[in-house]
Amino acid sequence: MMDYKKAGVDIEAGYKSVELMKEYVKGTMRPEVLGGLGGFSGAFSMSAFKGMEEPTLLSGTDGVGTKLKLAFLMDKHDTVGIDCVAMCVNDVACAGGEPLFFLDYIACGKNVPEKIATIVKGVAEGCRQSGSALIGGETAEMPGFYPEDEYNLAGFSVGIVNKKDLITGENLCAGDVLIGMASSGVHSNGFSLVRKVFEKELTKEGLNTYYDVLGTTLGEALIAPTKIYVKALRNVKEAGVTIKACSHITGSGFYENIPRMLKDGVKAVIRKDSYPIPPVFKLLAEKGQNEEQMMYNTYNMGLGMIVAVNPADVEKTMEAMKAAGEAPYVVGSIEEGEKGVSLC
Repeated sequence: MMDYKKAGVDIEAGYKSVELMKEYVKGTMRPEVLGGLGGFSGAFSMSAFKGMEEPTLLSGTDGVGTKLKLAFLMDKHDTVGIDCVAMCVNDVACAGGEPLFFLDYIACGKNVPEKIATIVKGVAEGCRQSGSALIGGETAEMPGFYPEDEYNLAGFSVGIVNKKDLITGENLCAGDVLIGMASSGVHSNGFSLVRKVFEKELTKEGLNTYYDVLGTTLGEALIAPTKIYVKALRNVKEAGVTIKACSHITGSGFYENIPRMLKDGVKAVIRKDSYPIPPVFKLLAEKGQNEEQMMYNTYNMGLGMIVAVNPADVEKTMEAMKAAGEAPYVVGSIEEGEKGVSLC
């Protein structure tokens, strides 16, 4: 007799993984969450936002990408969930929003409940760092589609902002100051190139090799989770500072992402020596013989989030970011000119 289990899908393992992840999910709850885990959809009350003149929903969705290959090789699955949340909530916060709730999607070749729960533990940690409630998700066991020991991870974030507080860049003007917050390393972009550069090192032994220049093993440096900047941006807002424009530096680095924060008629000028570039990028450039232009067009190069503020607000902004545990640097300014970014 043929059944679902013989076809490769273990329903009991699915039940067990839900039970195991419940304790992590519980730690992300917000008062607006209605009902528990296990319903067909997640319910979230909007009553707390009735006081806003024009409550506006923001959303973001993303995955972890090929950084997951590193997690498979290292058999380390507790931080990729942070990456998944970070990629989504940073986008929401970048528009001035407060992330409210998060949904995750895990597709795997074989459901190993303890492994799934470890992945969700990371998702819950990312949610905790960003103040998001993890109100639902999906674990899809897909034998024959994914190898047994591999999985994919993606997520979806919903946030809210009062329309008047949307960060749009429309009030940018020459003389505004650019402040960048340090990244934790490569974050979760450019890993197809990372894996090409370190092709020979992508073994358990290679990733466990300690590099003096990194101050850690290659694997630990590369898998370091993406920074979540929600608290820092919230602090800046609560300090009474108006962030005029904001850019989350993700895939395609400086050249693609910084122009997205600009309006026509202004350009961003970034001073490359204004902040410390993490050693992992120097190692990537040397080993891959990557030209500087390509590095800044692929990676965050040590800055995960850049904001533009009025010169009078610089000190207050830096203090608010530091209070959230971030390392901010004055990295450049806005000038009149053709929309774009120049590095000097």
